[in-house]
Order: sequence, then C-alpha cells, then structure tokens
Amino acid sequence: MTELASFTAQKPITNRRDNPGMLSRVANSLYWMSRYIERSENIARLLDVNLQLMLDFSDLNDQQLKEHWLPILCSAGDEETFFKFYEKADSETVTEFLTFREENPNSIISCLFSARENARQVRDQISIEMFETLNECYLFLKSRNAREVWQTGAHDFYDQIKKYSHLFQGLTGSTYTRNEGYEFINLGKFLERADKTSRILDIKYHILLPSVAEIGGAVDAAQWQAILRSASALEAYRRFHVDDILPKKVAEFLIFSTTFPRSIVSCMRHLDEDLHRLSGKEQRQYKSAEERAFGKLLSDLNFMTIEEILNSGLHQFLQKVQTALDHLDDHIYQEYMYHPPVDLESEIFLQQQQMQQQ
Repeated sequence: MTELASFTAQKPITNRRDNPGMLSRVANSLYWMSRYIERSENIARLLDVNLQLMLDFSDLNDQQLKEHWLPILCSAGDEETFFKFYEKADSETVTEFLTFREENPNSIISCLFSARENARQVRDQISIEMFETLNECYLFLKSRNAREVWQTGAHDFYDQIKKYSHLFQGLTGSTYTRNEGYEFINLGKFLERADKTSRILDIKYHILLPSVAEIGGAVDAAQWQAILRSASALEAYRRFHVDDILPKKVAEFLIFSTTFPRSIVSCMRHLDEDLHRLSGKEQRQYKSAEERAFGKLLSDLNFMTIEEILNSGLHQFLQKVQTALDHLDDHIYQEYMYHPPVDLESEIFLQQQQMQQQ
C-alpha cells in the first residue's frame, strides 16, 4: 500500500493587535477543538475493532500481523514516525503508538490534549458543560487509571473515549449558540469525519483491485465487516443490505449514502452548507477556487456510480477526496484564520507621516 499524506496538523495563528486577529484565533481554536475530538474518536473505534478482529485470527505470524497493522499506520501517514520508536508493527506496538505515544501528534492522547488546550483558549466562547467534559477526559488520560484500564481491557478504554466524544458533541448541539463559532465547529467535525471515512475505506482498497470478482473468503468477509464497524456503519448497512457483506456494496454505502451521517457524501453536503453560511454566498456560488473544486467534486458525486469509481480505481478516487479536503482545510485557514504579521515599525512610520500631512 502506498503511503498516504499524514493527517492535517493544526497551523499556528499569527496574532494581531486588532479585533480581526482575535476573531481568527477563536475560529482556529473552535475548528481544531472539534477536529481533534472527532479524530480521537475515529482512531479509538478503528483500534478497538481491529483488536477484536485479531481475536478471530489469533494464529497469525509476524508477517501477517504486519500486513494487518501496517495499512492502519499508512492510512494515518504515521509509518515513518512509528518506526522511529518500534521495530515491528503488531497489535501491542501499533495500539500503544496510536493511543498513548505523545510524540505522535495523531495519537488519541495527543489529540485530546490538543482539543482541551484549544477549548481552554476559548473558554469564554463555549459552554461550561462542553469544557467540563473535555477537562474530565483530560484528567482521566493524565491519571494512572487510564493505562490500567487500557492494559486490563482495551475495549473498555476505547469505549470510554468514544463516550467522551459523543457526550461532547451532544452537549455542543444542545448548549452552543448557533453563530459563526458553531459553523467552525461543524466544519472541523465534518471535514475530519469525511477524511477519516475515506482513509478507513482506503485501508482495503487493494483488495478491490484489479477485479471485484476475485474477492472472497472468510478472512476477507471479516475484514470488510471490520471496515463497517470502524465507521460505526454495520447496523446501518444491514438495514439496507440484509444479504452478505459485499465489498462493492460496502464502498457504495460509505461513499454515497445520503442518510448515514459518516458517509463521504453526507459529510461533504454538511461542509458545503456551512461554507455557504460563512461566506454568505448563494447555493452553487463559491468564494474561491478551492471551494469551487470542492463543490465540483460534490456535484460529480451526485451523478457518479460505484461502478465508475471501481473501474477507474477506488484508491485513486479516495486520494482525490483527501486532496480536495486538504485544499479546503488550507482555504479555511487562509480565509478565516490567518492574518499576516503586522510590521509595527512601518505602521508607526506611516501613522507619523499621516499626522504630519494633516
């Protein structure tokens, strides 16, 4: 599997002395608070599902374990960082790296620490309940109990992480004012969710190529079921497809479903709506080239079929989605969060000249 780009990392904000700089700082913190929480939940679910899957295939050798866990590292773009600390990829090393390794910016503990720090910076902009939930999660992860819970039963640990995320998102929906800040929280959540769904599906892309007809077997079926469970999509998928779990149907569901909230299309539609609310543009009108490219991809998805995607390459399609989301993330930063530094000496000189001319 070819290595993918790493998850987008939070960019620094250049502070200004005027009000726009303050607004950009708030927008940045709300956006990344939301992204980091969503990211930690997705990683927790992915690790939990794959650990449970290993219970069904406990007789795997080192090479087979590597083939199972390495794509998960690649999907996050963390393979190079991982091998700085570990010699081989297996259940213990990969889960420890993606859960507790603070040197890994995409680990669960790093994401939730960053989410709490962003929340602390905008403490006056969010509800008491939202901050208390993040702070409680932070204290849990800082305690010895977190490691003990993980070592005693990883499922209970990852289940607790998911519950913190669900509680936070529920409190956000019920206690946060519907203003621009809410749009930035939604942008962070849905952009991260769309990206992670594409990466979860991309873990298995090589099995769909070159021919769907070549797929089969108990191991393959179990792995595709794990893909659905990693996206919390198994029950929803079963309501639409009561027969066997078929790779083509799984890919179609995770890409095109308009009713499942973690599908790529569903997340992109939410992103499109929030972008239009922020920009004030009418539907189908876009503020920048990045937004237009994103809108075109969403429009194309309304007419695409899963057969077209599979024939042209699922992996290539998913990379296209991830590239569009990366460009959109850059645009959001440049448009709403970044302000160039102020040259104070030049500003003072210009003000002095203006005063002399009066």
